[in-house]
Amino acid sequence: MIQNVSISQVCEQHGENLEWFCKTHDEVLCMVCVPLKHKACSGVIAIRVAATNARESTALSDLEEAIDGTMRNLKQCIMNRESASKDIDKQELAIKTTILETRTKINCHLDKMQEKLLRDLRSTSHTCKSKYSKLFRILESKKEMLTKLKEQTQHMKQFSSDIQVFLGTRQVNQQIISEVRYIKTVIGATKDYELKVAIHSLIEKLANEVEDFGEINVSECARKLAFRDPKIDQAQIEINVPKSRNISDVKLQLIKTFEIQRNSEITIVGCATLPNGHLLIANSKENRLIEYSDTGEHIRDIPVSDRPFDITVIDTNRVCVTYSDIKFVEILNGSTFNVEKKISLQTLCHGISIEDGRLYVISGHFTIQVLDLSGRNLDFLKMPSNSVLHITTGRDRIFYTDYDKNILHCCSLKGYELWHLQKKSITRPHGVAVDTYNNVYVVGFLSHNLTIIQQDGKDSKTLLTKSDGLDNPTAVYYDKEKRTLLICNYKGKVALYKVIKKFSFALIPAC
Repeated sequence: MIQNVSISQVCEQHGENLEWFCKTHDEVLCMVCVPLKHKACSGVIAIRVAATNARESTALSDLEEAIDGTMRNLKQCIMNRESASKDIDKQELAIKTTILETRTKINCHLDKMQEKLLRDLRSTSHTCKSKYSKLFRILESKKEMLTKLKEQTQHMKQFSSDIQVFLGTRQVNQQIISEVRYIKTVIGATKDYELKVAIHSLIEKLANEVEDFGEINVSECARKLAFRDPKIDQAQIEINVPKSRNISDVKLQLIKTFEIQRNSEITIVGCATLPNGHLLIANSKENRLIEYSDTGEHIRDIPVSDRPFDITVIDTNRVCVTYSDIKFVEILNGSTFNVEKKISLQTLCHGISIEDGRLYVISGHFTIQVLDLSGRNLDFLKMPSNSVLHITTGRDRIFYTDYDKNILHCCSLKGYELWHLQKKSITRPHGVAVDTYNNVYVVGFLSHNLTIIQQDGKDSKTLLTKSDGLDNPTAVYYDKEKRTLLICNYKGKVALYKVIKKFSFALIPAC
């Protein structure tokens, strides 16, 4: 009994211990099963013989890779849901901002309308009072004039002769008749004014009928999380047990090769395989990424912010791109390729890789900058060289190539160098990739080859040369899920290979 794993060594049908193995039917047997069902089988051997070297079997190796692959799938799904949860926070903040901005906008608009209405009120009130004042002044002036006529009449009555009184009476009487006629005309045209306000019907509705500021809606769409079923191969017991899992057992099988067709000049410096199997190419001669199918069919050109340098796949929904001429990296949606986040840097950047949710970026002189996906700086790792463009990460390692000194460096995730390799057969190393076992693939730009280096740096082997179509290769990408290797030449030739572990086997004879 292994912790959390129940291993039965007893036959389910007969209750006897499992002591034999039939190679013909790939079945474990007890002493009762053998004469009943496998009497005529020539390949029945003792289970202790069949289990020899089981720790080095392809079945166990595939099981380990299946577990690792499933964990990577789960990790990506968890990261996807964490990202979705963070998106809800962002959406909530955006809606709050919209509500507050809308309220501010409405308040501002209401303030402006109120001020305009008050200005109209003041203007109208002033006009009405001006008309009243004008009539008031006319009537006051007539009152003063009549007061003077009255005083003059009394004076004439006391001190003037009869003839003067006679003539003055007639003259003043004519003046009075004229003034009375004018006063009647002015009074007859007099109007009263009453100020009222008519509030706009929509404002009335807003105050009396509109009960909700808005409505929060939720749209649902099915999200198909990419979860690949790992292939677990059963042991083919002949008995076939691999002697080793070193790089001597690795070979490449060509899937597809094609040329990127362009009217203008092309320079490939970065590439990646997307979770849907498509190939994503970084052309540093134009502000575009190029997407192809794994059969070499052009899917689309994708405009980006500047000339792209390198690409790394974050998860099933996001990729990250660096640009050699601007001081930031961008996280793009893996389907629409819209920018989801821009992370500003202090210096120009080149190669990029991701491991355990952390971005490792060749940034500035002699430096690898470590960032989380929010853009927060976590660490600065020093490099012994300033002639580094490409980087990759695997489990607990960082690998980068020094194109000037022709060195591949391997260091821990904290930046401590574990080993380095310098070979005459690798000149001007550029792109670098790593497989599940931390075996490293490096392309030599001037040596026109692809070399695999064992994870401990003690052995290496040339897998491809110029005769295989490598002509100034610059970019390489290993897809751990599909076990494929994508290689790009500087001027646009692309090749996709299946990585095969061609094990050598030892034949264990039946007893």
